[in-house]
Amino acid sequence: MAKTAKKTAKTVGRSTDAKAPVASDMNPKSALLELFKDEIKDIYWAEKHLTKALPKMRKAASSAELQEAFETHLTQTLEHVSRLEQVFELLETKVQAKKCDAMEGLVQEGESIIEDTEKGTASRDVGLILAAQKVEHYEIATYGGLTQLARTLGLEEVADILAQTLEEEKDTDEILSGIAENDINYEAAQEEEN
Repeated sequence: MAKTAKKTAKTVGRSTDAKAPVASDMNPKSALLELFKDEIKDIYWAEKHLTKALPKMRKAASSAELQEAFETHLTQTLEHVSRLEQVFELLETKVQAKKCDAMEGLVQEGESIIEDTEKGTASRDVGLILAAQKVEHYEIATYGGLTQLARTLGLEEVADILAQTLEEEKDTDEILSGIAENDINYEAAQEEEN
């Protein structure tokens, strides 16, 4: 067991001594770079799709605080789209969207909540928060992974742009949790089923 620990320590030590590649060292046709570009196209589609869904969610919400959160996130999402366009420019790649099945499914789930709940109820607001947080968690996972890939590829400016969006997605998730915890969950627990 001690030998394994020493071997692991040596391996870890060696990996930290390795120099990270820089963009000029990367093969412009590398499989990782192509995967990265493909995933940028995917999240670009997702963000653009979300700009159409957020106004519907805002309209369906009854809580003024939740409506405001959706409105704020719409403004941020438009900025996220703009940042991704910057990323395409930095990658010297045509701005292009690739359908994101995950975001399409998450948005459909939110639409189902609107259809399946009564207008003006706290239960609908709880469902909308849950649907929105699923979207946020998907975006957090995506931007977290893309930020790391950008750093691996030596694309520091791209990584910084993606990291900024990642932090905003985390903040939005916390805001939604706060809204739910403030009163909406408790109000929904008091509502009777129709």
